[in-house]
Amino acid sequence: MNKTFEHVADTINPLRRKLLKYSLLGGALAAPGVNLMAKPLATTANIVIVGVGAAGTAMANRLRQQLAGNKITLVGARQQHLYQPGYTMIASGLWRADSVVTTTKEWLPKGVDWVEQDISGIAPDAQQVLLADGSKLAYDILVIATGCQLNFHLIEGMDEQLIGQNGVGCVYAGQDGALKTSQAIDAFAAKGEGKGIFTLTHTFLKCAGAPIKMTFTSLSRLENTGRRQHFDISFTTPFENRLFTVPVYNEFVLKRFAEQDVAVKFQHKLTGIDAAKRQAYFTDLSGTVRREDYDFIHVVPPMSAPDAIRQSGLVWTEGPFANDWLEVDQYTMQHRRYANIFGIGDVVGTPLGKTAASVKMQAPVVEQNILSYLSGAELTAQYNGYTSCPLITAIGKAVLAEFGYGNKLLPSFGFIDPTEESWAVWVMKEKMLQPAYYAVLKGQV
Repeated sequence: MNKTFEHVADTINPLRRKLLKYSLLGGALAAPGVNLMAKPLATTANIVIVGVGAAGTAMANRLRQQLAGNKITLVGARQQHLYQPGYTMIASGLWRADSVVTTTKEWLPKGVDWVEQDISGIAPDAQQVLLADGSKLAYDILVIATGCQLNFHLIEGMDEQLIGQNGVGCVYAGQDGALKTSQAIDAFAAKGEGKGIFTLTHTFLKCAGAPIKMTFTSLSRLENTGRRQHFDISFTTPFENRLFTVPVYNEFVLKRFAEQDVAVKFQHKLTGIDAAKRQAYFTDLSGTVRREDYDFIHVVPPMSAPDAIRQSGLVWTEGPFANDWLEVDQYTMQHRRYANIFGIGDVVGTPLGKTAASVKMQAPVVEQNILSYLSGAELTAQYNGYTSCPLITAIGKAVLAEFGYGNKLLPSFGFIDPTEESWAVWVMKEKMLQPAYYAVLKGQV
């Protein structure tokens, strides 16, 4: 963080303390009630959790605290734990790549077995998880927390290895991809002129505000060159008059893009790229393909549940999530056809809920409903669609967008206007959310 930001942050230390207090406690106060002081429920149920990211780790900690006498197994090969909300900060040139990296092991509770391999599939009728080495793992209750899959291959000519080369960037491609994206933006800015294209995919996606954040932080970097007027910047979306799901924030972004001379192109989907020639191909609703040259392009890949989930027979078979996302009841997070399966995190097919903040609110719901299921009680805990996006509007400013199902605004902080950009929200994003996230991993909030 540069010295200007450090000075401003130091002048609002009292506010920072308040933000930390509420970022740690606010979600817990709003979450469905689970008596963490109650005696653990005795059970012999064999619980398997697939996925070692934020959702899977949080559930392992929560269920181990709440259950006694049973086996809990966490499945996933990834040795590093990655704080994915920090990718935008890396790609914006503000954080080091290693600032988001810890180890999976350090977040796991005692009494949980870790199978360090990925799954190849799930056989729900046999109640088995199929492991990468060909072995099988039986379960009584399954929690699916695999996250989502980046489908770069659905953009002709695109490959994750292209990120950082020939002006190609992508904030979603891990901490190293985010760093390479920042370097590509630096190179673009150093040219003093050129054409930059920012894109949005047609699928549901995790951290849906990230493509917009990357546009705003890149504009800040271009403005710092003193040659902003020499850069042609556009944002292309496959939707009609929509960049953001919630109308109030959509209108804000469209207005700000107009003020900052960002051309918005609606109803065009990125379908191909020729990185060597720095050319992108966009297809409109009629199937017409348009070629655009670029100096920098931010690619957002189509996303889905991992193939092992998509091919398991557990995904939606109709509706907007068909063939791509885990079928769950959007309120209880229980699978709609297999009562002993629950979903959480980016993998689920719900109208909202693909952010780390969503996991914070989903985790106590899934926890309580698993306890109810084991007790033979009705599943009463409900997820309200809570999603939070500290929408960065410039380097040093952000809007705290918090909303749920029906696009209802769900502000957590009475002292922050959910429709106004501020330094306070920027400080929250940069300084406060990471420790709050780690508290979620440990099942503390």
